[in-house]
Amino acid sequence: MRDLHALNALVLIAANLLAFGWGLYFVLRKRPPGRIYAHTLALAQALLIAQVALGLLLLSEGRRLADDLHYLYGVLSLLAVLSPWIYAPPVPARRLAWFTGATLLATALAVRAYTTAT
Repeated sequence: MRDLHALNALVLIAANLLAFGWGLYFVLRKRPPGRIYAHTLALAQALLIAQVALGLLLLSEGRRLADDLHYLYGVLSLLAVLSPWIYAPPVPARRLAWFTGATLLATALAVRAYTTAT
């Protein structure tokens, strides 16, 4: 389970970086994103949610890290990804900017969580 948690961390960081870069491209070019981008963003968010679930499973098995910051970064990353669904304005261009920014923040927090685990 721990190896899956570590592998998923690397995949989710890569997927979130891709979603951020691609979203930034659309924001800067002022172009609406297509369906493929929406699926990429959903995949990145789903991987992060799965990462938190895997972490909770590890905790339920009694595996705990010495550094509690790992858990804080994981929770903050999850909140960053979920916040645009609640707070982003309905204007499409601004909504995309919110999701892109949240993806960058979630990526940074996920990288920090990964470094505290090793």
